Amino acid sequence: MRKDISLIGVPMDLGQMRRGVDMGPSAIRYAGVVERLERLHYDIDDLGDIEITRPTREETANDENLKNLEKVSEASEKLAATVDKVIQNGRFPLVLGGDHSIAIGSLAGIAKNYKNLGVIWYDAHGDLNTPDTSPSGNIHGMPLAASLGLGHKRLTHIAGYSPKIKPEHIVLIGARALDDGEKELIKELGVKVYTMHEIDRLGMTKVMEETISYLKKKTDGVHLSLDLDGLDPHDAPGVGTPVLGGISYRESHLAMEMLEEAKLITSAEFVEVNPILDDKNKTASVAVALMGSLFGEKLL
Repeated sequence: MRKDISLIGVPMDLGQMRRGVDMGPSAIRYAGVVERLERLHYDIDDLGDIEITRPTREETANDENLKNLEKVSEASEKLAATVDKVIQNGRFPLVLGGDHSIAIGSLAGIAKNYKNLGVIWYDAHGDLNTPDTSPSGNIHGMPLAASLGLGHKRLTHIAGYSPKIKPEHIVLIGARALDDGEKELIKELGVKVYTMHEIDRLGMTKVMEETISYLKKKTDGVHLSLDLDGLDPHDAPGVGTPVLGGISYRESHLAMEMLEEAKLITSAEFVEVNPILDDKNKTASVAVALMGSLFGEKLL
């Protein structure tokens, strides 16, 4: 991994309906992310937060089955431009969320710099809904679909091109809450998925070995999109859509350690930290600890 990291905060809560996740970047900074990575001898440039504009009442009324579409799209364009510039400057973009809709902007900016970008989607959910399949209209359930070119043009064409990624370059890890439309799409596109059943049955070591081997053969860069609700709520309670029976804290450290050893990850984001729903900033601290493992922190 590059030793120069640029932090980008995205205080976004417009992709879902529970307030508080916009404070995620601040909570992660408060949990000591800069100090932890500096101890690992990285050069950290904290670029601050992307400005998020809240929608007017009229805009909200016109959203139909895409809540806060215009403002999510605007923020995505800003994030895409920022991330692209970070990569052009030879630095590693580390994005702090904010709800998972921010991945639309992250992937738009990152994929411009790779011919075949791979994505590890570490999440309880597939985030593969479109306006036609979404039960809620919440855009944080759509970023992976939008990045594949599926959905509303205001989301699929961020940064002026579509699609950003290919279905055969995605690995979804930790899935345990998929909507019917997402299940159909996964089968149709052949997206590689490790549900909690596979993680329990194979073990995290095997899952990560297979993931690393699969993506190394196909891609020239890999983005890690880690939703804290991929972990079990016991270990990461401060998330908006917790799902019981998730990946453990220790399994997640192992996954991050194996990714670091493989030198696979070229960009990353940690999302859905909601300090209002948290217990003494536990979830932000977990996020920072996992970042430590991803960037090479060792016990000995």
